[in-house]
Amino acid sequence: MERRAKLDRARGYPYTIPEGSYVWRDGAVAVFDPALRKDRVPVLAIGSNQSPDQLTRKYGDQGEIPVQRARLQDFDIYYSAHITGYGSVPAMLQYAPGTAVTLSVNWLNDRQLDVMHGTELYAARYQYAVIEDIALALDCGTNLDFVHLYVGVNGHLLHDGHAVALSAMPAEGRRPKALTTAEVLEIVRERFAPGYESDAFVLKLVDDPDFRFACTEAISTDAIPFGHPIRPAGSEPGAAEAE
Repeated sequence: MERRAKLDRARGYPYTIPEGSYVWRDGAVAVFDPALRKDRVPVLAIGSNQSPDQLTRKYGDQGEIPVQRARLQDFDIYYSAHITGYGSVPAMLQYAPGTAVTLSVNWLNDRQLDVMHGTELYAARYQYAVIEDIALALDCGTNLDFVHLYVGVNGHLLHDGHAVALSAMPAEGRRPKALTTAEVLEIVRERFAPGYESDAFVLKLVDDPDFRFACTEAISTDAIPFGHPIRPAGSEPGAAEAE
């Protein structure tokens, strides 16, 4: 059972994502309440942070987080060039003119943001930042021209010279091929460790940090960095820097 759970978690990323906005409350899904957004920070959720299952892993069974569906123009969601501690190839946002991707916004309070930092900044390869001059349309009809997010430090994965999008993330005008995480893990296996059987490869990624690190290093050698200016979170508006 433990073996199967590890394989399912690695390959099942980004897990089940509700089609509409919701409130994650005490480990369950509740009706979205826009009033709960007050005094909270809007943080893009581009991968599993849109899923109630992942939020429960991170926050346990207490608290509430408004998770609001949105559409972001001129961006897409690709596979990042790194491997998580649970054996997945995770998501990263990438500048993609002409593409409009559907994703979510997590409205986090300060305590929840600290918890999220612990999983994204210290246990993964992301940088917390702000992107400005964007067209982010929330499903309530409100538009945001800036938002906080975690930027993939390694850049996005390349396969045969092209990005690979997450098939779980709907997008209009998408150009790269879209695949599941299970399919991308097979691409990584064939590139890095073709001698391993598929299940054995995934389990080694989970259980062997040195092997996982070496795999991440190998797939990041030709990765493409984030292509939109960012502003370090906490700095003044207008202090954007090219990533």
